[in-house]
This record gives sequence, structure tokens and C-alpha cells, in this order.
Amino acid sequence: MKTSEQKPAPRVQRVTAQESGQRLDNFLLRHTRGVPKTRVYRAIRKGEVRVNKGRAKPEYKVVAGDEIRIPPLSEGIPQSADKPSLAWERRIRDSIIHETHDFIAINKPTGLAVHGGSGVRLGLIEALRRLFPAERYMELVHRLDRDTSGLVLVAKNARTLRELHHQLRDDRVDKRYLALVAGKWPAYRASVAAPLAKHHTASGERIVRVDANGKQAETRFRVLERFANATLLEAKPVTGRTHQIRVHTQHSGHPILGDCKYETELARRCCENAPIKRLFLHAQAITFTVASETISLECPLSAELEAVLHFFRQ
Repeated sequence: MKTSEQKPAPRVQRVTAQESGQRLDNFLLRHTRGVPKTRVYRAIRKGEVRVNKGRAKPEYKVVAGDEIRIPPLSEGIPQSADKPSLAWERRIRDSIIHETHDFIAINKPTGLAVHGGSGVRLGLIEALRRLFPAERYMELVHRLDRDTSGLVLVAKNARTLRELHHQLRDDRVDKRYLALVAGKWPAYRASVAAPLAKHHTASGERIVRVDANGKQAETRFRVLERFANATLLEAKPVTGRTHQIRVHTQHSGHPILGDCKYETELARRCCENAPIKRLFLHAQAITFTVASETISLECPLSAELEAVLHFFRQ
């Protein structure tokens, strides 16, 4: 005799003080990981999601103490059992350079995406959530390309995330990168301002190009060290466009060494015999304010990149 399976019941999630102030849609996406966004928004629109027993719009700002009724949105959706390998787990734990009750600063290794998606099943933020399950809230403050190493900030509450996002929009977060570029960078070129737009190649690969119809973008540069056929630069992005530093250096005729996506013949010649196996772009320093305290953090180049500089200094 068949017995009908009991369907999962809706659950009620109470908003914590850390989560207060974020949009309802973002709150739900955090608490229903793995569920497509379209399903979450449909649930809000149809009234399946309730806030204090009433309907609410996606942009509603949740408040500490709110009771959010969440239907079983993940029903029928396969749940990923992905978790960091032991090697990656140790590497990520060892990469934490500063932690407070408001944020974590990570020296992100090259080759690790900051979040899953586009063929990446497990990124830095997903790995951190699995490694620290007691942390109720973890969100990326900003992003780095998968092949770029260096400082990434992760907020541990909504207040810190909002505060840092305001600072980023107002250009009050000072981020500095180290980039080794091909050729002799002109001393007079202190900045590059060129609009950028995303495109797709015939094979479907996403690339960014300088485009008059693109979004405004500006990067400031300072020469740190010159070599026979390369230049070590400090780069400060004024705006935060995808692949901004990589495309602005390429547009200037001096692409970053080890950049398989935007390299030129000049860059390939510079890399001959050099021990460079990755993009030489590293987020070295960041200065920002949290709870009225100014914080400045730095993380050094990896031994791998230091070896590249040693090669060019010989």
C-alpha cells in the first residue's frame, strides 16, 4: 500500500541584528542557496514569502526581529555536496590576514574564484561559509578576478557591508595593486581613462574591450621599478570595472605579463625564459573605515611572483 510522501513545510526565519537592513530578496538568496533567483523572485511575487504574516516587495529592508516565512523553494533542486578539499581548506585558513567581529580580510590565492557560477562550483565565499558554519552572515565586499591574487574583504554583518559599499561608491576605499607589464611604461602616463564594455567572442568567451559606448573607467599608475623589457607598476583603480587594470594596461600597449586573456606578442616575448606561470597582478594594499576606525592592510607578493621579479633583476 502506497503512502503519500509528506511535503516539506515552510519554515520561519527570524532576522538577526547582523542581518538587519538588507533587502528581502538578498536575505532570501542567502537563506536558500542553490535555488535559482527566478524561483526566489516568483515566490515573493506570488506571496509564498511572508514578512510578519504579510506580503512584501523584494526591495523591502528587513529589520531585526522580522519573521520571514520561507516556503520549501529547494524542493526538487539537487543540493551540492561540494566542499573545499583539505589542501584548499588549509590554504584558505592560512590566507586569513586580519579578522574582527565585522569582517575578514583574505589574501586570496590565484586560481580561486571569489564566488561560484559560470562553471565554478565552489568559490572563496562558498568555501568560507562551509569552513565557518557558525558565522550566520558572510558576504563579499568586492571581487577579484580568478587569476588575481591578494586582498579581498568579506563582511560579517549587513551594517559593515553597507558601510563599505558606500565607501566604494564614493571612492573612499584606497585599493592598490602590483602589476608587472611588458615594455617600458612611459613616466608621463600617470593615469588611463578609457570606457570599458563587455563583449563575447565567437566561441562565447567573455572579454572586456575599450569601447566608446562602454562605462566610464579610470586607473591611476605609478612606476615602482624598471627592468630591461618590463615595468613594475602600482595601479589604483578609481572605478571598479571588470578586468579594468588588465584592459587599461593592454590598451596602453603594455599588457600584464602572464595574462593569457589579454596578452600580446610583446608580452609573450617578455615572458620568454621567465618563470612566470600566472597573471602578475596582485591586490597588495587596501585602506578603509569600519565603525569610525581607519584600517590599512597589506599582503606581500607570493614567493612565485617574487621569483619572477628576481629573474628580471638579474
